[in-house]
Amino acid sequence: MSYSTNTPPPQRRWAALVVLLVAEAMNLIDATIMTVAAPVIRAGLGGPASSIQWFSAAYTLPFAVFLITGGRLGDIVGRRRVFRLGMAGFVLASLGCALAPSTAALIALRAVQGTAAALIIPQTIGMIRTMFTGPALARAMGTIGPVMGFAAVTGPMVGGALTQADVLGSSWRAVFLINVPLGAAVLVATPLLHEDRAAFRPRLDHAGTALAVLGSSLLVYPLIQGGAHGWPGWCWAMLVAGGAVLAGFAAHQQRRDRSGRSPLIEPGLFANRSFTAALASSVLFFSVVGGLMLVAVLQTQLGLHRDVLSAGYTLLPWSAMMALSSWVAGAWLVPRYGARVMSVGLLALLAGVVSAAAVYATSPPASYPWLLSPALAMAGIGQGLYAVPFFTTALHRVRPHETGSAAGLLNAVQQLGGTLGVALLGSLFFHAAAPGDPTPAAAALTGARNAFCLAAALILAAAVTTAMMLPRGPSPTSPDQPVVPDATAR
Repeated sequence: MSYSTNTPPPQRRWAALVVLLVAEAMNLIDATIMTVAAPVIRAGLGGPASSIQWFSAAYTLPFAVFLITGGRLGDIVGRRRVFRLGMAGFVLASLGCALAPSTAALIALRAVQGTAAALIIPQTIGMIRTMFTGPALARAMGTIGPVMGFAAVTGPMVGGALTQADVLGSSWRAVFLINVPLGAAVLVATPLLHEDRAAFRPRLDHAGTALAVLGSSLLVYPLIQGGAHGWPGWCWAMLVAGGAVLAGFAAHQQRRDRSGRSPLIEPGLFANRSFTAALASSVLFFSVVGGLMLVAVLQTQLGLHRDVLSAGYTLLPWSAMMALSSWVAGAWLVPRYGARVMSVGLLALLAGVVSAAAVYATSPPASYPWLLSPALAMAGIGQGLYAVPFFTTALHRVRPHETGSAAGLLNAVQQLGGTLGVALLGSLFFHAAAPGDPTPAAAALTGARNAFCLAAALILAAAVTTAMMLPRGPSPTSPDQPVVPDATAR
């Protein structure tokens, strides 16, 4: 239930929807642009190879852990107000990234960007739900998928084109500067949005947020840095400590719930076996998607020394087929076959990933692997078929009062999965090359092959957890609208 200070007329609602969709697209484009631009940025600023992973992880990690808190802030002080604050922060952080003088400064500013995005994204769905009702709500929600698909396709191409064009000597800095006019336009248009907040305002859980940030960071840091240092004891100690902190976070949430205060996450969700399996599936699936897109770009740029535009073209079959299959799944397959489409999606994803691993294993080191394109296209088909029904299926047996918390947690775990994928599969690419590889090109092929093989194992694990989340029998409760992921293509 929410409290609105004004209700916009119908014609204004659709203009406001455009503003919100631009904000959603900016988040996804920023992530996909970074995937293709990261090697060029590292070449320009210097730093270790792990910097490439941190350029992405520094954004997605705070985005993941602050998503739920960002949603709570919107409930408390007003969604339009928090949306404005987040967009202003995003624009300023983007400008700072464009002017960053060093790798360390850019990574820090990427973290600010991710935190700002965590304030923006939770407000968009909330404001759409309060501006529209009935059939108009279904039409408004239905626009998100195509817009996200378009952003997923154009992101790598825009990133490659902007970096390659080197406008006024800006090189990679242009990929951040593009956020400034877009974000400024959104800020100017925010009067079109109407203010609303929750009728019953929850309290912020500062200790819970701190534990989530600390635990997640303790897991991600050694996964990125461990390989470069030969996996010393401190890496394993940090992983164990991260697990312990997250266990403490779970206990803290239970204590807060028993005391009648608002926890970040409804503890009752974890008594639901299907939802717990959905969380595991989300981590596994999105780690594959997020990690492999980066690995494909790294092999193209670092192994073959192709330009950034070629890296964008490498990802185009994946992104384009993901967008197309998402549309087909949402329009025809899911309404007819329901959650079973997820199994087909995983099978297609597995076929694409295994085929890509075979291409990397058999391609000449110095030649562009042209057979990679159909393999990545198949992986994109699998991603679209799986992601569209996933969120609604995950909420199949969630009780009505838990739906908001469950949706926020699913989106946060999606981002965390992408972060872990970049850390794990990216590290395997950099540090798993065979000792006998004579050239960087051969080493890159070996690293890519190994990363895709590990991803195939993760997909098989996701198949097990997905089978556990599939509904059996009628649903006692079901959300009235599908829950749309914050970044479908990651």
